[in-house]
Amino acid sequence: MSVVTRFAPSPTGFVHVGSHRTALYNYLFARQQGGKFILRIEDTDRKRYVKGTVENLLFSLQRLGISYDAGPGKEDDKGPYFQSRRIDIYRKAVEQLLQQGHAYRCFCTAQRLEELRKSQTAQKLPPAYDGLCRELTLEESEQRAQNTPFVIRLKVPKEGTCAFHDLVRGNVQIAWSQIDDQVLMKSDGFPTYHLANVVDDHFMEVTHIIRGEEWLPSVPKHLHLYHCFGWDAPKMAHLPLLLNPDRSKLSKRQGDVAIEDYLKKGYVPEALNNFLALMGWNPGEKNEIYSMEELIAAFDINKIVKAGAVFDLQKLNWMNGQYIRNMDTARYLKEAKTWLHPERQRDSRIETALLALKTALNTFTEIPEKLGIFTGTPPEANEEAQNILNEASAQQVFSEFLREMDAMTELREADFKAIMKRVQERSGVKGKELWMPLRVALTGAMHGPELGYIAEYLGKAEAVRRITAHLKK
Repeated sequence: MSVVTRFAPSPTGFVHVGSHRTALYNYLFARQQGGKFILRIEDTDRKRYVKGTVENLLFSLQRLGISYDAGPGKEDDKGPYFQSRRIDIYRKAVEQLLQQGHAYRCFCTAQRLEELRKSQTAQKLPPAYDGLCRELTLEESEQRAQNTPFVIRLKVPKEGTCAFHDLVRGNVQIAWSQIDDQVLMKSDGFPTYHLANVVDDHFMEVTHIIRGEEWLPSVPKHLHLYHCFGWDAPKMAHLPLLLNPDRSKLSKRQGDVAIEDYLKKGYVPEALNNFLALMGWNPGEKNEIYSMEELIAAFDINKIVKAGAVFDLQKLNWMNGQYIRNMDTARYLKEAKTWLHPERQRDSRIETALLALKTALNTFTEIPEKLGIFTGTPPEANEEAQNILNEASAQQVFSEFLREMDAMTELREADFKAIMKRVQERSGVKGKELWMPLRVALTGAMHGPELGYIAEYLGKAEAVRRITAHLKK
């Protein structure tokens, strides 16, 4: 049987980085196995539906290079598939459960359920439905249903344990006494996640469910539904949580958690995929930089770890910087220019400045600030940098550099290394003592972008002016 995975988000807000990792793992596994990856929108909870979130989701998946497929037997309809358009399928399924005695109508009011919850909480008991309507006969419930609102609940076993195998966590056992009689169909006629999820996974021929570990306690309900319908259940893998540095669950209180936020802040889509792929999956290699093709080839569902993965922003910044450094020049310049004011984009020398920054960036948002060294007067050197300028060797370097400039009509990055080689030969100064004084004199800082590009951007006249000013001091 061909592998079929799915990503089934609810359109209730931004795309959490954890949700994107779930989509990525499902995509990698399906592609690695030569199978299908389906996108399904679980939008049956109309009260929580947020306008625009589906569009944001589709945009994010497209930007990060995750494509989805048509479901089995639906080659003319690639999706995404919306549960709100499949209500008749769920109603037929829940009617089957009612007729077979696997589900029942519950007529309890919201007020009674709230009082029950408060009473159980006061007794330090886990809130759960007490089964008041569980023993109603089908005839009694059908008669009451003519005049009284109701929901439909799953009748779960009350004794023993549910045992199952998880591809990440191994053999798991959960006592049925911990499982509530889950609502399957709400009073508005819309199914809950639990019913729609199982029905859709069956009819869409999903073979592997890869999702967050927060769904682990729901597995018994889902397996019981598969049993009641007489269907084979897919294999399951529950992914570890993404954690803050203090090992709490990753939340917006401690930083950005939406994939859109990282795209807006200048992170490269390939770097985000690479970083999130390694948040919970260990390929067992020293290499940390993977293209999408390499991720697909290397992905092994059996190497997903159980322990929560700390979302290390410094590591993401480092990885993003690697992708920027290795980006081809045309793409880099196109991306970089989008972070500039329109006036700066028209600067005839701006590409030189941007190329100088390429090796110094972690994210594209740093561009406007880092461009400051190319314009106006460089910042005053700090005490350590000033000491470098005061060295006798620095004065020799400056003198020989100015001598080189006398013989040139323009200063270009392509010629810069040859110029500095001649400066080294005539001054006898080399290494750090050769390059550092010039960097400090031109930029006011001891570290920064490639010096050749800085010199070209400044041009011969401005470079000579800055060097001469320091030589006079």
